Amino acid sequence: MQTIRLKTPSPEDEERARPGPGRGLEPLLAGAATAVAGTGALLALTDSGSPLRGPFTLLFLIGAPAAAIGLALRGLDPFARTLTALAGAVALDMLVAQGMLATHHWSWRGGVVAVTAISVLLPLPLRPRPVTRILKRMSRRTGNIRSR
Repeated sequence: MQTIRLKTPSPEDEERARPGPGRGLEPLLAGAATAVAGTGALLALTDSGSPLRGPFTLLFLIGAPAAAIGLALRGLDPFARTLTALAGAVALDMLVAQGMLATHHWSWRGGVVAVTAISVLLPLPLRPRPVTRILKRMSRRTGNIRSR
């Protein structure tokens, strides 16, 4: 059995990840992709006749679940995280389509809404409660003090 090692940020990484003009283009490209994907969902839901509706909606249908799955895989290597998130997004899209076809409720608008709902709800259980996070921080600083 192979174990997967999680990468922890080192102090050198924190020094390199500073805000300002030297950050690179990654945040800008991520924002542009998010805007294009959101536009695709909006074009699909409003039944627009734009020729960009198809490619933008496809980007949304792949990008939204991939981003949600990628949040769950924070500790993996970036390449493995991207590849797994994309594969999971395609599988999620196919499961939504198969479920809608099996129940005879297929509609393209319903598919976009279902993928949106799943993509929004998927990362919710991954965030620990604020009290849990505070208690974990306190236990790291002061040792293993438990309250009953």
